[in-house]
Amino acid sequence: MVTSLINHERIVTTVPKAKELRRVAEKMVTHAKKDTIHARRLANRVIREKPALTKLFEILGPRYQDREGGYTRVMKLSKNRAGDNAPMAVIEYVDRPGEIRAARPPPKRIAKNLEDVLAAVGIRGGGGKDAISP
Repeated sequence: MVTSLINHERIVTTVPKAKELRRVAEKMVTHAKKDTIHARRLANRVIREKPALTKLFEILGPRYQDREGGYTRVMKLSKNRAGDNAPMAVIEYVDRPGEIRAARPPPKRIAKNLEDVLAAVGIRGGGGKDAISP
């Protein structure tokens, strides 16, 4: 199921399966961020398809390099499954193109972007709230 999430980046499943899948998927992205041989072998224990493992380490790992967790989102759907009335949910990776709801950017990215914006308009930061100079 982790392999399907990596391949499609969003899947629909039951709520208990989605919550359990989130735990495993977060660990796989953490391994992908490290990008060592040991991390690749640990991920290979769970993800057995080579294309999915390649996507994990080449696309998903660098995408979440500055995020400290919270790589997935579980959203409960309003309608239960027709056959057995099981509660359904969508699990997806955050910060991806075509996501249902935009994620809050991590604090590091907000601070970096603010400094870039201030530098672009000619404001130097670093000295506190009175450090604005023309």
